[in-house]
Amino acid sequence: MIWTTRFSMKKLTLIFWLAASFLSVQPALADERPVAPGSIAALKNGIASAPSEAPDVVKKAVWAANQIAGMPYKYGGGHGEFSDTGYDCSGAVSYVLGSLELIGSPMDSKQYLDWGEAGPGKWLTVYARDGHVFLVIAGLRFDTTDRLNIGPGWREHERAPDGFVARHPKGY
Repeated sequence: MIWTTRFSMKKLTLIFWLAASFLSVQPALADERPVAPGSIAALKNGIASAPSEAPDVVKKAVWAANQIAGMPYKYGGGHGEFSDTGYDCSGAVSYVLGSLELIGSPMDSKQYLDWGEAGPGKWLTVYARDGHVFLVIAGLRFDTTDRLNIGPGWREHERAPDGFVARHPKGY
């Protein structure tokens, strides 16, 4: 009774609506592994579906990126350990590549300049320069910056690779 006197039904309805809205755009849960037909990842409500024709490691990369999509930007986030409360660009890339066991510890953007094989990959490409790094996985960009968005997430707009070095894991 005391609780209901503090909050009107309008306020309770607003709180419920905001909570429901917030929960509906959260990253995919660990047991969610969305798949889309074809060879290109699909994006819906900020969550990517891995392409059905992709190798398992590429699907795992998409699903790993989904785990941190929507988390806050945190300078230095993901540098001490792969798991963190927020991520910067290299921490986000490190989280994805670490989940695939392609790297043993988090790396900064400059370290990605010489990582893996030179050039774009068929399925997964790391674009690095001193100061920034992002991923393209199965045709979708996973980045921490995009016009108004800040923090790790899938981006609908392509980013010109000018000034970036393209690298990829061998075979992908």
